[in-house]
Amino acid sequence: EPQLLCIRSRTLSLRSSMSSSTPEVSVYTAATQNGWKPLMFLEEAGIEYKLVYIDFDKREQKSEWYLKINPNGRIPALIDHSNGDYIVMESNAILMYLADKYKRFIPEDPKLRWDCMQWLFFQTGGVGPMMGQAMYFQRIAAPNGHNDEFAIRRYVDESRRLLEVLDKHLDGRTWIVGDDYSIVDMAMFTYPKCTFWAKVSVEGLPNLKAWLARIDARPLTRKALLLPEPRPAFWGEGDVAAIEAQNSARFSTDVKKD
Repeated sequence: EPQLLCIRSRTLSLRSSMSSSTPEVSVYTAATQNGWKPLMFLEEAGIEYKLVYIDFDKREQKSEWYLKINPNGRIPALIDHSNGDYIVMESNAILMYLADKYKRFIPEDPKLRWDCMQWLFFQTGGVGPMMGQAMYFQRIAAPNGHNDEFAIRRYVDESRRLLEVLDKHLDGRTWIVGDDYSIVDMAMFTYPKCTFWAKVSVEGLPNLKAWLARIDARPLTRKALLLPEPRPAFWGEGDVAAIEAQNSARFSTDVKKD
């Protein structure tokens, strides 16, 4: 379609990684907990893809051309060029789409597949939003002059409770569902990986920590976590203060002060 072709030509001017051939899919993303998920799948599956970096400093996620891809103005988003330039938004929906497209990292057994869906929704409605809000109020709102102690305690405590649920579920299990690494492990991993950034303790959660270590040891996952740019401050490495200052400044206009 002419409109979509216009969008695609605009993205070519952005920072991206491409090979000499034409990849089937393009991923529009940034280095965030949700932004890593499709990259983890594609790297683990060995699928060639085009990576388009969405620059928050330039508020590209709110630009007119990007809103034609994702009307919610969030990352990540995916375009499947092999399926009529079909667009998928929302990180866990992208994981489900890729799993169905490539028949990878999702159980074939119907009951295990539904187990996978249940834990995906647990992440979508619980772990992701609660930890995301814990990060927002401590790493963005507070540095910008809105220090809401009640909200911080609410989201930190609820994040910890949800991680306790996951820790209990992982007792005696290698992966969240079945015997194999799946999209639910990818979806769930990125926020608990960043408990340092959310200031949520994982002490006393041995099953969770062992599961995190197993995923962290996967070379292709480690590669994905460095894309589109390294953000080791999220797990407590590097210049944390500088990254916090940069991150809070990016979203300073979103903070509503008293």
